[in-house]
Amino acid sequence: MSSLSREPNTVFIGRKPPMSYVLAVITLFSAGNTEVTLKARGQAITTAVDAAEITRRRFMKDANIGKITIGTEEIKQEEGGTRNVSTIEITLTTEAKPKEEAKATQKAQAPATEAAKEIA
Repeated sequence: MSSLSREPNTVFIGRKPPMSYVLAVITLFSAGNTEVTLKARGQAITTAVDAAEITRRRFMKDANIGKITIGTEEIKQEEGGTRNVSTIEITLTTEAKPKEEAKATQKAQAPATEAAKEIA
């Protein structure tokens, strides 16, 4: 089973162009998620930052950076010894979807409409 099933709202960044990951983030948000995490390590960190910024500035103006976590992982080398690799997790968040907001607004307006009918 893939590691994506253990972390459903996570996009793992690799060697593809940033727009590939932007599409993945937008897809997760359009599926109803309000929080998506981008994870990268090593040289892919710049791609993760690019994907997050492209998503926020071009496609989802309502997306915000929830939190950024940086760290270091020790990787064991085949020749022996260890090597430090930098890691980053960028969490993007959005408010409720427009459809959900519209439903909430309709529910809130329904009692007011009924009260107005009673008064008239």
